[in-house]
Amino acid sequence: METFFQSITKEMLSFIQNSPSVYHVAYHILQACLQQGFILLWEQEEWELKPGGKYIVIRNDSAIMAFTVPNVSLEAMKGFHITASHGDSPGFKVKENPEIYVEQHYTKWNTEGYGGMLISTWFDRPLSAAGRVIYDSDGKVSSKLVDLQDAIGVIPSLAIHMNPGANKGVEYHMQKDTLPLVGGLEQTMDTTRSTGGALTKLLAERSGISQESILDYDLFLYVKQEGQCIGCSQEWVLSPRLDDLQCVYACMKAFLNTDSKEFINILAVFDNEEVGSGSRQGADSDFLENTCRRIAASLSREHFLFERWAAGSFMLSCDNAHGVHPNFPEMSDANNRPYLNGGIVLKYQGGLKYTTDGYSGAKVKQWCRQAEVPYQTYANRSDMPGGSTLGHIALSHLSVSSADIGLPQLGMHSAVETAGTRDTGYMVKVLQEFYGE
Repeated sequence: METFFQSITKEMLSFIQNSPSVYHVAYHILQACLQQGFILLWEQEEWELKPGGKYIVIRNDSAIMAFTVPNVSLEAMKGFHITASHGDSPGFKVKENPEIYVEQHYTKWNTEGYGGMLISTWFDRPLSAAGRVIYDSDGKVSSKLVDLQDAIGVIPSLAIHMNPGANKGVEYHMQKDTLPLVGGLEQTMDTTRSTGGALTKLLAERSGISQESILDYDLFLYVKQEGQCIGCSQEWVLSPRLDDLQCVYACMKAFLNTDSKEFINILAVFDNEEVGSGSRQGADSDFLENTCRRIAASLSREHFLFERWAAGSFMLSCDNAHGVHPNFPEMSDANNRPYLNGGIVLKYQGGLKYTTDGYSGAKVKQWCRQAEVPYQTYANRSDMPGGSTLGHIALSHLSVSSADIGLPQLGMHSAVETAGTRDTGYMVKVLQEFYGE
């Protein structure tokens, strides 16, 4: 019989496998909510919300706000409980007119980097592509998910004989070294641009949309590799896109499994965190603030209700953290050293790249104790710059108490990352305590 942790890990890997692009992430969250009776809202329409209602709104096909309103009086509602995570991952974005033909024998795609990836990990792996197709539907601009599914490309390494210094470190040239090989002679024969080229023809075949109707696309490469459990006791999980889909899945699981009591629960999943969040679907937008304001305005005309609720609200910024590396333990802080399968990670940073302070950290520790879940702390080495995430960016638009938490992992921003098989379950348990208040 599967344990709780094994079951959660299996479900999480299935979620990642079915979510090869940020658009697929948002779609699967949407479908999971609709199956539980959530009402789909549109930002351009008026909202009529009721206590006890469950709602979801999507922006740009890639960012989600799902929320549940407790079935209590307005006077009994205390504010918002929010988890914020992101559905995008570092990788390669396919450019417009991508076909590059080489000596009438090879077809490459012209790509560019999206986010700060570990480039070397993308070489010599089976690659596919997924995203969305934008097309003309009887004069209306519409979108549709697309996943090429097959392993259609590879970024081939240059042989060691031709690059003898490769094992001593190399600086990659993104316009030359990392373009994927996607076809041979038969692909080079289709040189017409009149209907968008060979890629547009392929997108039409896979999406069921006529080639003439396709107007544009947002397409990203992804590693065609299923996640799996590894280790002598199957204690690790190895998978693409653990950052941040491990947290996205845990947030969604806890949100859908927990009833609102006194707080309006919000599941916020943003796009574009890996490139700074500066988009209308990113954390540095009005999406979260507008959603909270519209919830308050729809439920009551009370003056300053939103401001009163915001003062009593709490946000958990959920994004993975660096675990202690077995080959480079010296790269971690002297005392704040999270390990895989050691529980959720509370992240601190003196320059406020992480939002945790003494008060918010104490609240998280209380929820961990109530859930009987271990917790760990993370801080950067004081002589090394650290990364940041979406929490402090979102707070510039919505001023609420907040803490940054995550799950420990190795190889962050690799094409395939490593984490612990117990930690996703730990996160679900803690977030159920959070959402259950």
